[in-house]
Amino acid sequence: MQTWKRTFFFIWISQFISILGFSFALPFAPYYIQELGVTDPVELRIWVSLFAAATPLALAIFSPLWGAASDKYGHRLMMLRANFSAVAVLVLMGSVRSVEALIALRLLQGALTGTFTASQIMVAAHAPEARSGRALGSLSAAVFSGAMCGASLGGLFSSIFGFRTVFFIAAALLLISAVLILLGTKDIPIEKTPPPIQGEVPVPQSTSRAAFMGALPILILIAGVSYVRQFDMAMMPLLVQEIHGQLEGVSIRTGALFAVSGIAGLLSSVYLGRLADRIHPSKIGCFSAFGAALTMIPQGLATAIWVMFPARFAMMFCAGGLEATSQIWLSKMTPQKHKGMIFGWASTARSLGWVLAPLTSGAIAAGYGIRPVYYVSAALFLLTVPLILVTIRRTGKIPA
Repeated sequence: MQTWKRTFFFIWISQFISILGFSFALPFAPYYIQELGVTDPVELRIWVSLFAAATPLALAIFSPLWGAASDKYGHRLMMLRANFSAVAVLVLMGSVRSVEALIALRLLQGALTGTFTASQIMVAAHAPEARSGRALGSLSAAVFSGAMCGASLGGLFSSIFGFRTVFFIAAALLLISAVLILLGTKDIPIEKTPPPIQGEVPVPQSTSRAAFMGALPILILIAGVSYVRQFDMAMMPLLVQEIHGQLEGVSIRTGALFAVSGIAGLLSSVYLGRLADRIHPSKIGCFSAFGAALTMIPQGLATAIWVMFPARFAMMFCAGGLEATSQIWLSKMTPQKHKGMIFGWASTARSLGWVLAPLTSGAIAAGYGIRPVYYVSAALFLLTVPLILVTIRRTGKIPA
């Protein structure tokens, strides 16, 4: 097996288990927060928003630093740092006694973890250019399939053993993920520019600033896409609870809905990731945004839980195309030696969207209720189409 394929295999398995671990516990945080004593509906929506925003806020600050460090010290080391840090944070989350401590740990999670960003950087740097679309699409498949399995199992386990226990199980899964990276991967030597031969005119090399400016339009698009994709996410467990009518038994239904979302994202990332190696990612993105807008509306109108499943599946399939194709687009536009730095900034861009989305949707939910969040989300997906068109004009054609 080629070195990059062996490395990718272990990264894929590790990322699957890592996201499985996070999804085992974190989707049920709105119910865990209620166990910690927050029962007022308006106050609950505010705390849920803060929980959702805390980690991406810290990610936005620290991701460029970790991305630059990966270019300097190696991508494998950054993956180990992210996974082992996540183990400690999840154990502490399962031990907290107040919602304030839980939010503080979410900030720590964003500062020290970021397993997906670390794996993206390693895959983007090591995969051959002609296979980058398929590799990054497959990595997204690991994320969605891990989320699918984690949410469904976590919903069942939390219903049986309680919300605290699932955090400790999640930590054990992240430990397995870390060990796989430790034992199964090696860094490909970081490419260095050879010294010029005496008498030879040196060829100008791309600078970090030039690489950043070239990627900036796509980074802005990634921030916008992340904002739109995460807009309703924090409120979804509360919408399921509203439809279900009580806290008891709701985690199983929420886990099943997250699992359906994971299946949709898995299919979307695999199919559209391969398609993006042959078709400009922007075309896929425009169709994806329009489809996601249409399928968001039935979720806001749902009065029975069964309505949520087909609507959520269709929406996540379309939205998955936005996420995967923007990452592939960025990879194809970025010089090899700057991919760690640029993907670090991509994580910051994505995290800024993740910060603003739950804060905005939480304010809407606190003031007007949960359902208007879904109608605003549909409008935001439609606004993504002109943003993609502007990005095309700014970047031009992606290199073959």
